[in-house]
Amino acid sequence: MTDSGATPTLARWFEYMDSDDPDRVLTMITTDFRMSVQFSKGHGAAAEFVGDRDGLVVYLAQREKSTLVHHIDSGASDGNLELVLGRTTRDDAFEASFNATAQLGDEGKVRRLLIARTPEINFD
Repeated sequence: MTDSGATPTLARWFEYMDSDDPDRVLTMITTDFRMSVQFSKGHGAAAEFVGDRDGLVVYLAQREKSTLVHHIDSGASDGNLELVLGRTTRDDAFEASFNATAQLGDEGKVRRLLIARTPEINFD
């Protein structure tokens, strides 16, 4: 994973997601966590994973582990918001581009998370 000093929470989130134990992200969320992950496989085929902690558990259960690597290409923060543009690779080849926005709670944990990804756009 490519690190982004401007977005330490999202950098850690994707580091955990790329690991053999992505469930560690469950330690990074607030009790009132809500998320939406818009996941495109390309050619108009997409799914949305939405919900609270239980929705994140469902999302984690269906993911491939230790297969994709997230690269943060650009990131910014503003107060309690972190935003990144990045890409995922599989075996060093482009898989998809993604945007992620996290709102952090008082303790620095993720309160809201919005992620969109698609293989149709490459910001190369």
